[in-house]
Amino acid sequence: MQVQTTRFGTVEVAADRILDFSSGLLGFASYRRFVLLQPDEEGVFYWLQSIDAPELAFVVTDPRLWSEEYQAVVRQDQLDAMGMRTMAEAQLFVIVNKYDNTLTANFQGPLVVNLANQQGMQLVLADRQWTTRHEIARLADGQRAATA
Repeated sequence: MQVQTTRFGTVEVAADRILDFSSGLLGFASYRRFVLLQPDEEGVFYWLQSIDAPELAFVVTDPRLWSEEYQAVVRQDQLDAMGMRTMAEAQLFVIVNKYDNTLTANFQGPLVVNLANQQGMQLVLADRQWTTRHEIARLADGQRAATA
């Protein structure tokens, strides 16, 4: 399948790599189909690209790379909705943003993906330990981030 993007042009993607967020993402409820694009084999950031809107893409990363104690508590009905029995079957991502010279990640609204069936869901965690702007890196002056 060919996916149009504003950042990478046309990208060929296997149909079994399309992620279905049946409830959409917060603020983007009408966009449900996405694909993960990895611009760098050794990088820790991915693009979560909308299949239906070339201009809609989010930089995401695995939160456990930035905080070893990070965990998302998922209710059983949420696991069931994604076809999972436990969180061990899931891949976690968080959306990354740039604020001034800081990269932050939304640790309070993780994306949970069942890679076996490509079902995903964005959660809103009740645990206030995590914020929507958890600092993950500082950029040197003049350094450009992928989200800029």
